[in-house]
Amino acid sequence: MATRSLLLLGLVGLLAAGASDALISSDALDESPARAISDLRDAVVKVLGFQTEGVEVSGFDVGDARVGQSVAYEFDIEIDKKVIPIKLLEDVSRWESVDLRFFRADRERGGDETGLVERRTSSRVPPKLPPFQLAGPLELWIQDADGMRLSLPHDVEAGTLKKVLLSDGAKVTVKGARSVSLRVPLQLSLPLNRTQHGSRRAASGLLSIAEALRHAARSTGEPLLSLRIVGPTSLTSAPSMSPHDKLKLKRLAPGLVELSSRSVPATSEDERVEKATLWPLTSLNGSDSNLRGFEELLASVLGKKGEEQGSFALLKAEVSARNYMKTGFSVSKKLIDGEVDWSRFPRWKTRPEKSMAHFEVLARIEENGKIIPERIAAAQPFRIADSVLESVQTGNLSMSRAPIVHPPQSYFTL
Repeated sequence: MATRSLLLLGLVGLLAAGASDALISSDALDESPARAISDLRDAVVKVLGFQTEGVEVSGFDVGDARVGQSVAYEFDIEIDKKVIPIKLLEDVSRWESVDLRFFRADRERGGDETGLVERRTSSRVPPKLPPFQLAGPLELWIQDADGMRLSLPHDVEAGTLKKVLLSDGAKVTVKGARSVSLRVPLQLSLPLNRTQHGSRRAASGLLSIAEALRHAARSTGEPLLSLRIVGPTSLTSAPSMSPHDKLKLKRLAPGLVELSSRSVPATSEDERVEKATLWPLTSLNGSDSNLRGFEELLASVLGKKGEEQGSFALLKAEVSARNYMKTGFSVSKKLIDGEVDWSRFPRWKTRPEKSMAHFEVLARIEENGKIIPERIAAAQPFRIADSVLESVQTGNLSMSRAPIVHPPQSYFTL
C-alpha cells in the first residue's frame, strides 16, 4: 500500500508540472482512433517521465475510450500586481464511445478538370455553445462567421460582418458560437458585496460589478465592453424584446453595422428587473448555480481585498465549447526485495511481484487534431473478493480434533 501511495503521488505531481507542454502534433485524429490513442499514450508517458526500469504502462484501448463535449471557463485576474489564473470545466453530461466517423478524414476530388487531385476534409463537427443573449451598450467582434444570419427578426442582408455595435437597449441572441472571449482587459471596482440603493440587503457581488460597469458605459455613451465571438451562425433579436420593437440596422462601414432599439432604454422601474441578470449576459440571472459558484470562488481568491475599497483587473475571460476524451490506463512497477513490509500480509496469500495503480486521463481534442492531456486522476478498479477454504480459516483442523457442540434441546423435536 505504501508503494502504491507513493506511485500515485508521484504520477499526479509529474502531470501537474508538465501537462501543459504535452501536445500531439501529428494528424492522429485524421488517421485512425488507434493511432490517436497510441499518440495520447506516448504524450502521457512523456509528461510523466517514465524512465525507470521495470515500469510498464498498459491500457489506452480504443474500446475503452470515450468522447464528449463540455464548456470550459478560463480567467486571468490581477490584484496587487499578481496574476491569478482560473480554469473551470463543466461536467460532461454524456460520454459516448469513440465513433470512427469522428476521426475520419474524407477525401474529395477536385482542383483541376480531370478531377484527379484529392484534398482532405475533416468530417468532425466543432462543438458549439448553447444559445445566449447579449445586451448593449456593447461591441462584438465576429470571427470565422462568413455565413452568419442576421435576423431583426426577419433576415437582413448585411454582407460579411466583422464588427457589430449594440446600442443601449438592443438585445440579441447568439447561436452556434464556439467561444466568447474578452478583447480588452477591464478594471473592476471593489468591494464585491455592496448594499443596494434604498435597501439594507447586499447585492450579489458579480451583479453589482456588472451594474456599475453598465452604468459607466451609459454615462460615457460608448461601449466599454468588447467581446470576440468565434463561429456564430446567427444573430437574432432577443425573444424578450417587444414584437413591435424591431432592431434598427445602420451600416457604418464594410463589415461594420450598428444595431439599436426603437424604444427608449429603461432607466428606472423597468431597470429593476434587468438588475437580476448579469449584464451583458441577460440570459444569466443571479440565481444561476454556476454564477453563484464562480462568485464564491472569486471571493476566496480575492480574500480580504474583496471586502475593501479598491479594484482588480480582469485580464482574460473566455468561455469555449470543447471536445474531450477520457480513457483509462494502468502503471505497474516490479517490486524489489526489501521494498515492501510483508509483516501484515497473510501467509496463505501469494505475494505479488508487481505494484499496480490505475488511472483515468482526461484530454482535450483541438480542432487542428492535437490532443492535450489535461488531468489524470487515480481510479479505483473493481475489488476482487478473496475466497478462503474453511479448513484454512479454522487452522486446518481435522474433524476428530474439532470440539463437540451440543445445541440446546427443542421441545418440538420428536
